[in-house]
Amino acid sequence: MIIDCHMHESKYSSDSRLDLYQAIKEAKSIGLDGICITNHDNNLLRKEIGDSAYIDGLLVIVGAEVFTFEGDILTFGLKDIPKERVSAQKLLRLVEKEKGIAIAAHPFRNNNRGIGRHMIRLAPFLSAVEAFNGSTYYEDNMEAYTLAATLKLPVLGASDAHRVEKVGCYATYFEGEIRDHKDFIEAVKYSSYYPVMRQGREFVVAAPEIEEYKKSSGL
Repeated sequence: MIIDCHMHESKYSSDSRLDLYQAIKEAKSIGLDGICITNHDNNLLRKEIGDSAYIDGLLVIVGAEVFTFEGDILTFGLKDIPKERVSAQKLLRLVEKEKGIAIAAHPFRNNNRGIGRHMIRLAPFLSAVEAFNGSTYYEDNMEAYTLAATLKLPVLGASDAHRVEKVGCYATYFEGEIRDHKDFIEAVKYSSYYPVMRQGREFVVAAPEIEEYKKSSGL
């Protein structure tokens, strides 16, 4: 399955111009199997669709992108998002307590919102690293990929879309079926996956380096 693991819709992320149903329509048209809505510092969409739902035949999973003192972290399975800014360590402890997952979002983006080299300290509590982010320069993505590989953390791809044309520019290929948010959490923790990028009507591996990553991961 191919899932875009990070995007924002306009109702609950004020900086987004992407309507939820516009995102779903575009995702289906380009061949995605699912999308994750990770609005800024909230998961209010849960009140409308639950933790996950099939909408027009597409799997929609609700998470959140939480801006900690160290930088942005994607969370899934965390029902109550902190109302005030907290440390990454505190957020990760909350995620661990609820048996969710935490993913370092665009760690080296040049806007001071990535956790950067705090990844080293936080690695034991991270499930994965968003090494290929569609709103981040390629060289910054590769820095994230290189450090993740050093730390032996799995890597994901995601668009971080705030407008329709960005949907699916990067995504993640998962082996096996993901039916809901619980499957997604388990897949990020335990299954095999790798980042892909959209080229025309197809999805291909996100970078030449990923071919070696696939081999080392047994894919």
